[in-house]
This record gives sequence, C-alpha cells and structure tokens, in this order.
Amino acid sequence: MEPSPIVQRLIQALGPDLVLTDRVTLKDRRHDYWLLSQLEDLQGRGVPDPLCVVAPKDRADVVTTVNLCRESLTPVVPFGLGSGVVGGVRTGTGAVLLDMSAMARVLEIQVDNLTATFQAGVRGADAEAALAHCGLTLGHYPQSIDLSTVGGWVATRSSGQFSTAYGSIEDILLGLEAVLPDGSLLETRCVPRASTGPDLKALLTGSEGTLGVITAVTLSVRWRPETRDFNVFTAPGMEEGFETQRYILQSGWRPAVMRQYDEADAARLFPGLVNENLVLLLLVHEGPSAAVEAEKEACSALARELGCTPGDPAIGPRWMEERNHVPTFEEFLKEGIVLDTIEVAALWDRMGALYRSVMESWKTVPGILYRAAHSSHGYRSGLNLYFTFAAKPDRPGEMASLYENCWERAMEATLDVGGTISHHHGIGRVRKAKLERELGPGGIGLLRKMKQVLDPWGIMNPGVLIPD
Repeated sequence: MEPSPIVQRLIQALGPDLVLTDRVTLKDRRHDYWLLSQLEDLQGRGVPDPLCVVAPKDRADVVTTVNLCRESLTPVVPFGLGSGVVGGVRTGTGAVLLDMSAMARVLEIQVDNLTATFQAGVRGADAEAALAHCGLTLGHYPQSIDLSTVGGWVATRSSGQFSTAYGSIEDILLGLEAVLPDGSLLETRCVPRASTGPDLKALLTGSEGTLGVITAVTLSVRWRPETRDFNVFTAPGMEEGFETQRYILQSGWRPAVMRQYDEADAARLFPGLVNENLVLLLLVHEGPSAAVEAEKEACSALARELGCTPGDPAIGPRWMEERNHVPTFEEFLKEGIVLDTIEVAALWDRMGALYRSVMESWKTVPGILYRAAHSSHGYRSGLNLYFTFAAKPDRPGEMASLYENCWERAMEATLDVGGTISHHHGIGRVRKAKLERELGPGGIGLLRKMKQVLDPWGIMNPGVLIPD
C-alpha cells in the first residue's frame, strides 16, 4: 500500500531512516500501558496503528515533523517509552506518533552547579547511571524508572518514591526546551529561581503532550547519599498511621521515604513479616551519617510516642530490593480480572475520610476481589493515597464496564471529600471527564483557552487531558 501524503512528505523531509512504517513498530507503539487499551488488544478490538512512527534525532527533526503535521492537520502523539497507565497515548487512525526515545543523549552534567541536561528521550535509569559516574543522583525514582523518560516525567508531572525529602519533578526542573504547535521553540533560562512573570516551565509540566513537545530538560541533581537506614513500625489503624506521619513531617523531619500500608496491602506485600490486622509504616532515611542517625532516632521516638510499635527490620531492605517489581496487567486480564491503582491526595484533616470513602465505595462493586491502599508521598500539609482494586465480572464482555465502575466510584468519592483526582500519574483519558469538577468552570475554561491559543489546529495529542 502506498504511504499517505503526510508520510511521504515526512520521508522526503527527514529520510526513510527516521520515518518508520513497518507493522511491528507501528503495533508496538499504538498505546501506553493503560489497562483498557490492553484489554481491547486481548479482545481483538485493538487501537488502530498510527500512520507512521517518527524517530527524531534532534529538535530540528521535531520542528519539521510538527510543521508538516500542522500544515496537513494531522494529529501528533508524543511517545516516550509508553509507561503511562491512564491512556495518555492512543494513536487512533490518521495520527503520526513521535517517538522521543530516539532523542536519548546526555547533553551536559555540571558538577559545580549540580545540574544535568538531557534530551527528552533519555530513559530514567540511563540518566541515573550517567550521574552515578560523577557520584551524583537524580533523587527522583518513579517506579517506572526503567520504563520511562525524563521528558515523560515532566509531561506527566511525575513523583518519585523518595519525593517526601527530595520533591517531585517540578521541584527539580530547572529548565526545559520544547517545540510548540506552531513550530516555534520555547527555551527557558536555567536558573535556580526567577521572578519574570508566570513560570513557563509550569505551562508544559503536566501538559501531557497537548501543548507542545518537550525536547530537553535540565534537572537539579544531588550528591549520592553517604548512608541509608530504615525505620519500620506497625500501627493499630490507618488513622493512627496518618497521625504519626503528620506529626513527623510537621515536626521538621523529612525522611526520604515514608510509606503506610493498610492491613490488606501489608499482608499481601510482606507476608509473614507483619502481624495480621496491623497497619505498616516504613521510613527510609538517607544522607550524611550523623543526620541519618539523628533523624532515625527522632522519628522512632515520635512514632512510639504516638502508639506505634517497632516492626520487623527485614521489611526495609526487602522493600528497597523489590520496590519496582510489579505484575503485568496481561496475566490478570487473561483470567478475566480487571485491576488498577489510583493515586489521589488530600489535606491531613481529610485523609481518614478519603480512605474510608473510597474503600466503602468499592465495597458493593459486583465481583470485587481486592481493595486496599497505601500512602507513599508525604507533605507538611497532606498526603497521597494509592488505592488498589481487583474485580472479576460474570462475563468477559463486562470487564470494561466493571473497570470503569471502579474508577467512577473512586473519583467521585475522592472529589466528595475535597481530594485531588490525581497525585502523579496524570489525567490521560481515564480521568478527563472528572477534571472539570476538580478545576471548576473557571479552571477548565482557562485550560481550554490555553489549548486554543497554543494549538488552534488541535493537532497535539487530541483526546487527552481536556474534557470533550
């Protein structure tokens, strides 16, 4: 079959090596890890292939691609490594997929300034390895670090497992470069802080490919910690665990990691290491030896004061070793089971209600098999919660509707208690119908106006983030 006119123009402008049309490549990059996309594949209703995959080597190739697609009103779908789980990537018929993983060079590491500049397609683990040669680290470790890119982190507004001490991606983002929908280039100045009007970095952070294509980022990095240690406690209930975390953080301590697992998650993840019907608290302390020792002792004293009991010390090292090991959706889908994790957040005074509300909302879901929660990102003023559900309908044809039912209940329960519908995975397609309720008419109106001004052609990742 003869390539479409836009594919022919892209090949002419970029060369055949950068414009891929083979079936294997097209099929491999049609969508991200979102469960519904995988379910459609399994049931023979797969997402259509893109027209082609463009693998740019530099920002000039991105500019060329965006310009040609804009002129022909062809949708452009940016793609990092496809690790997203909310439907942020679904190519659809007639789209060009822009595979940013081909732009994977470490551009510069400045040890004196503790900065590192990467092309957007650098894999997280590769960025970390490059910094390790200099005795440095990102301090940003999302569970997907082996499967995601630094540009994708910015586009989805990600958080890492050590964010309680080191912050999320917006806290370490010093500068970025991006190609806007009109083909122009945005380059922000790399400085520790500026008071020069609205922060243009923030415009692209969390934009999920709808306002432009991020091509490079500069991140603030840090020296690798001198030492690491753990604290493990059990608490009689989730409320007591929340109060312990709040007290520790509001007392001025910032453990690199502070996680809390409810009874179900604790028993599932650490079998034989946590007594039945107890909540688990895990703290990771790292930094200079003296600081780690002081923080560990202080947090231990505060936890005991609030009624927590020391837990099995083997849990800390085990979590570090296994923290990124997760099963794939496919093995559950083949058994007729739908499941997902949903990360939300709220202020401290709403955490108990948030936990109870979401868990209660799932109690009456037909076919519910599992419901649990843990927290993993703490702040002086609040906390995130990471809910997990698994359910199995009577018939395979009901799997999608059951999945959507679980999500609907969790989103409504979260909004009802004043929480946010996403802490760090983004909106994608699975959450976009709820975004207006969270942002309000003024907020969603502003978002639509920004989209209209920057992308009046509607070519950048259509169908994502902004409600229809």
